[in-house]
Amino acid sequence: MRANSFLSTHDLTADQVQGLFDLTSKVKSDPGNYSSALAGKSLAMIFQKSSTRTRVSFEVGMYQLGGQALFLSSADIQLGRGETISDTAQVLSRYNHGIMARTYAHDDVVQLAEHGTIPVINGLTDLLHPCQAMADYFTLQEVFGDLRGRKLTYIGDGNNVAHSLLLAAPRVGMNIAVATPPGFEPNAEIVNMAQGGARDAGVKIEVTQDPIAAATDASAIYTDVWASMGQEEDAERRLALFDGFKVDTDLMSKALPEAIFLHCLPCHREEEVSAAVADGPQSRIFDQAENRMHVQKAIMLWLMAGSEL
Repeated sequence: MRANSFLSTHDLTADQVQGLFDLTSKVKSDPGNYSSALAGKSLAMIFQKSSTRTRVSFEVGMYQLGGQALFLSSADIQLGRGETISDTAQVLSRYNHGIMARTYAHDDVVQLAEHGTIPVINGLTDLLHPCQAMADYFTLQEVFGDLRGRKLTYIGDGNNVAHSLLLAAPRVGMNIAVATPPGFEPNAEIVNMAQGGARDAGVKIEVTQDPIAAATDASAIYTDVWASMGQEEDAERRLALFDGFKVDTDLMSKALPEAIFLHCLPCHREEEVSAAVADGPQSRIFDQAENRMHVQKAIMLWLMAGSEL
């Protein structure tokens, strides 16, 4: 894994996370100051999975930084099929200044970083979604300021979003509780990695099957769709298994009075969350969506322009 790539929030120190947040604040408040920071540079964007927020936020972000983004769908390139990932990484490295990849297998992103000579950004894999977690915690910092000692509660499927939230929690000093139905717990290895960082940071990590206990005294309650991309055939079965894990006004009432609601989108109202919560006064879901672009611009500036953190 190349040191100058961004594959996981676990690879960052607490100081680097805060440095990226500080840079994000500057980019968000004064975008014109960075309008030519990546002039003449290009970002190859590999998409094995379709996307709204990832594609638009990176493409517009590169444009706002003065650079160019190239959309490469699985139909456009031969990644892992007619051409090895190693060859793809080396060829793209000759043409571009960075690679963003949104893939199924996490190892595909790791191999791109291992064999390429330019920075690689993990836009999402089945294991991790680090850009989303960075935008989430940046949004929380905008709302609450210092996050140390506060609690984030994640309700639902222990998926790639839950994994990245777990790994990043110790970096921002925030306690985290993850509540899932039986059989849908987050990856045990990811939990162990997060626990290791949590011990060093004095952060509490809890994995439970009780959404009410998890939501109690939380500063934020977070959920995601119950069936992620590639799991559509399992969606109907999951609806029954996830009964009791819907984030509604009753569950939100267990959190602190100032608590906010978060969702990485897309959102299925009246499944994992009620419309009253998703569109209510505690919701910050569109602030999250916007902050994806600002955080990713900071990451690209750090990796592709050498911006100091």
